[in-house]
Amino acid sequence: MNQPALTTSARTILRVITGFLFAAHGWQKFNEFTIAGTQAAFSQMGVPAAQAVAPFVATLELVGGVALILGVLTRVFAALLALDMLGALFLVHASAGVFVATGGYELVLILAAAALAVALVGAGKLSADRALFGRSNSKLSVLA
Repeated sequence: MNQPALTTSARTILRVITGFLFAAHGWQKFNEFTIAGTQAAFSQMGVPAAQAVAPFVATLELVGGVALILGVLTRVFAALLALDMLGALFLVHASAGVFVATGGYELVLILAAAALAVALVGAGKLSADRALFGRSNSKLSVLA
């Protein structure tokens, strides 16, 4: 496989898997935990304005995750999702240490890093951004 094909594959894999994980977490907040349950959990964790933040985060993760999977407004959603995870890291998980088993930050850190990487490199050739905007994709970037 040549270098451009490898780059296209790598971007697509990173974007789709990252999007799937975010969408799954957003879906979980709506359907398994419910928004009321997520609001209560956020309040208990000390998240400021938990009543407003919980539905915003759930929607961002679900819609943003689907957007990453499809490659729609990829850089914008990826940057927002990276900020979402940095908020989770600093507001909730940092004090517990690194390991998820103790409520730590390893999962939110890798999700933040993956989302930031997608924001930096963009959607790639196999995306709705490319089909809709062609080479002007980078103009949609909040980080470009």
